[in-house]
Amino acid sequence: MFVDETGVYLLPAIVKTWAPRGQTPILTNPLSRDHWSVIGAITPTGKLYFQMYSHSIKGEQVVRFLRHLLRHIDGKLLVIWDGLSAHHGQAVKEFLKSGSTKRIHLQRLPSYAPDLNPEEGIWRYLKRIEMGNICCATLDESHRELCKAIARLRHKQNIILSCFQLAGLEF
Repeated sequence: MFVDETGVYLLPAIVKTWAPRGQTPILTNPLSRDHWSVIGAITPTGKLYFQMYSHSIKGEQVVRFLRHLLRHIDGKLLVIWDGLSAHHGQAVKEFLKSGSTKRIHLQRLPSYAPDLNPEEGIWRYLKRIEMGNICCATLDESHRELCKAIARLRHKQNIILSCFQLAGLEF
């Protein structure tokens, strides 16, 4: 993201544009702190789970998501995650102490190893393929577009499974 002197940030991640030769189009958007935070999980069977928040994810949202996974996935869960501070906060520790460790085993990825995290492939695919060239005027519009992109991806199990393979995980 690049910010120009007027406080407008330029979006360099556009996939393809059309313009007269030699006239590179510049798309601008007003600078804003508004954003969506997404927490997600994929399974070796090709399922995708997610929750979206209009604020940064904290321990309470991680616990809510773990409960969501426990409701929707039978049996024991191996949760492999990165070093986000919310993952090992007090709310998560209390949740695990309350007996949730009977079904959940947590495994942390090494620091600075996004190539080992299959979820990174999912977000890359969503950003570059499913949402490439989509410019949203409002936060609500970006929410709708992201939900549609995730819904499309849920029907592409081969893409989800390939993220495990790219991370070197075989099941």
